[in-house]
Amino acid sequence: MREAKIERNTKETQISAFLRIEGTGNYAISTGIRFLDHMLELFSKHGAFDLELNARGDLDVDQHHTVEDTGIVLGDLFTQALGDRRGINRAGYFVQPMDESLAVVAVDLGGRPAFVYDKQVDAVHVGDLQTELLHDFFEGFANHAGANVHAKLLYGRSSHHKIEAIFKCFARAMRYACSTDERLKDQLPSTKGLL
Repeated sequence: MREAKIERNTKETQISAFLRIEGTGNYAISTGIRFLDHMLELFSKHGAFDLELNARGDLDVDQHHTVEDTGIVLGDLFTQALGDRRGINRAGYFVQPMDESLAVVAVDLGGRPAFVYDKQVDAVHVGDLQTELLHDFFEGFANHAGANVHAKLLYGRSSHHKIEAIFKCFARAMRYACSTDERLKDQLPSTKGLL
């Protein structure tokens, strides 16, 4: 079982988290931002990852630190759980409809961080989440997971559905990228021999 446990404490946030890659989609998530909780629950369920995450942040100041640091911790969890990444598929993508919305997310766990987000969410808030902070969440994840993450909304009406489509795509792209291939079990997925 590939799993990781992390405690990250700063003056702005205190986060404890656990990830099991070979999970069944069980989750226990509390960030103080209910819409972010909902998106992480979707990520866990659609990725078939077991995820426990408890974050306490300075929400009286702003949501920024909590959202960004949650992305950082999620990236750190995958880095730790994947180890040397030997035998993984490394890359994955998914196209996901959510009612009238359609999104695509592609990831590459090749060790180099990059994040591209084609933002088409015009609402300032969805539920209690400041939507501009999605950029910070995914950028924090990409930097700490050593991953390329590209997220694009193709179209949609509901901002809720747009964001939900992105998180479901992200989950399924990560599920495939983290999966192992028996033929490649002793190999690093790189012609350089280094990730």
